Amino acid sequence: MQYRKFGNTDLNVSEVGFGAWAIGGPAMAGNMPIGWGRTDDAISIKALKKALDVGINFFDTADFYGFGHSEELIGKTFANRPDVIVATKVGQKLAPDGQVAIDYSPGYVVAACEMSLRRLRRSHIDFYQLHTAKVAHIREDELIGTLENLQQQGKIRYWGVSLNTFQPEPEAEFCLENKLGRGFQVVLNLLNQRISPFLRLIKEQNLGLIARMPLQFGLLAGKFRSDAKFDEYDHRSFRLSPQIIEATWSALRDLEGLTREYDLNFADLAINYILSHPEVSTVIPGMRSPEQVTANVRKRVNLARKDLDYIGELYDEKFYKITNMMQAQG
Repeated sequence: MQYRKFGNTDLNVSEVGFGAWAIGGPAMAGNMPIGWGRTDDAISIKALKKALDVGINFFDTADFYGFGHSEELIGKTFANRPDVIVATKVGQKLAPDGQVAIDYSPGYVVAACEMSLRRLRRSHIDFYQLHTAKVAHIREDELIGTLENLQQQGKIRYWGVSLNTFQPEPEAEFCLENKLGRGFQVVLNLLNQRISPFLRLIKEQNLGLIARMPLQFGLLAGKFRSDAKFDEYDHRSFRLSPQIIEATWSALRDLEGLTREYDLNFADLAINYILSHPEVSTVIPGMRSPEQVTANVRKRVNLARKDLDYIGELYDEKFYKITNMMQAQG
């Protein structure tokens, strides 16, 4: 495992981190699944331990993943170990009617932070993220003041923003212009490169960058076909239509030459594409079994500049259309 400095902080994070959304287990917002289906906590804990064994020291979660269950498993497994770096998120919750609600009020953020610390069994959170906050939230002086107070109290070390999957531009631009936070979490993968215009500025300001969804819900592993079935508690049951799966499989065929050239499978290529960007601090594939941990750290190579350019051209010509389909799907 190799490690990278997380922007202008003193955190050295593993290039591959542990995306802990899936281990949160089944969760529903009304009739909509917001988790990854049924899980086995014993296997999830084995996955967390395996990750540490292979050198992963960065674990990304949220208080909304399984309504705190993901945080609880990380806390149960690692507690306050100094060699484990934990990032979590705040701002999303269930409203009384069972639907997803957004809350960045100072009182809620303070209370949510305290609850996350208890679930994580930690004295502090290394990187506290606003969970896809909008500019209207981030520009509030009370919110920024609340985060600064939590820092001064030692409850969080650094904070940043987890940007919207399909429209990261407004919040990225606002934070960069106003020099707010110490980093971002973004979607960056073969199919979704919308954050690319901001990578240079993120590097220039020496900010940490977490790349989520490297495999785009598993699509980029190249294993799904249009007749794939998902658990009723798995959000992919409504997000991954047969049309999206088929379009992705068709797009991956344009990358078969690169898999042969580098001796990689499609999942390897997807992860190494991201890590070939020096702006990225860590990539966080979702993991919920020891086997998935092993697969996600299987082989590390840097793609040549010409191959990164080729992938960029494919995005401009074809891949962006799949991202547009996903956005329309919801």
